[in-house]
Amino acid sequence: MHADAVVLDVDGVLVDVADSYRRAIVESVARLYDRTVDRSEIQLFKDAGGFNNDWELTYAAALYVLADDREPLDIREFTDQIAERGGGLSAAEAVVDGHLSAADHNAVREAWDPDGLRAVFQALYLGADLFRDLEGGAPPFEAPGYIHDEPVLVDGETLDYLTSRHRVGVLTGRPAAEADIALSRAHLAVPEHHRFTMDDWEEGKPHPRALTTLAERLDADTVVFVGDTLDDVRTAVNAAEADGSRTYRGIGVLTGGLTGETGREKFESAGASAVLDSVNDLPELLSNEEHA
Repeated sequence: MHADAVVLDVDGVLVDVADSYRRAIVESVARLYDRTVDRSEIQLFKDAGGFNNDWELTYAAALYVLADDREPLDIREFTDQIAERGGGLSAAEAVVDGHLSAADHNAVREAWDPDGLRAVFQALYLGADLFRDLEGGAPPFEAPGYIHDEPVLVDGETLDYLTSRHRVGVLTGRPAAEADIALSRAHLAVPEHHRFTMDDWEEGKPHPRALTTLAERLDADTVVFVGDTLDDVRTAVNAAEADGSRTYRGIGVLTGGLTGETGREKFESAGASAVLDSVNDLPELLSNEEHA
């Protein structure tokens, strides 16, 4: 397919976060509550939508554990109800509110500690040294940091192709400092005004503003956005609805939590223009159109 600009997500596209962010979600809940969700169940939250911010996903997973301890609740039912309410943390809170009695609800709210979860998450993910540098204080415990366990997924040849033939941007839910680390590891240099991070906008994916703004900054008539979640594809779909002056296409890659034929079908149902085994298949997709 044709593209003037290619916008890339980071997690699950450029670097593998299965043993970093997703591990930190599971272990943060376990540290505070001695019980947690399975790592495979993290994808249920991602598919429900509205959890581009992994801190908020951690808070929602903790809410589920606390609520389930009071009144059993199937996690698929929980995440399905989140999706029905539009996704995200506020929807998770609404599901818990409707599931519990007033007394149980008050007990869960009292035990729920988003600030504590965030501190533990950052200590696990960043490690003690980076925590001190980026968080500006002492970590709650010493840890080496899962951020160092993020294998690079994108090949140098892929980046060479993309940067030499297309205008390239980045759209990620990472904080800027953590995005810098991942981009450096992947050897991708992108000017600050050609990227959006958590620090640059409040709405988060799948809100289209970041993508439409990048399209304008990249002076592109046709934009391809490559991501590993349904919200990434939904972002492109929403951008197309919000900005009729340009063409937006969402591309799903099967190197994040969505894999195999099931992942492919979910991407297609969300409106993906193509589904690739990895971002390294993108040059072939784009070059086939160029030579058609």
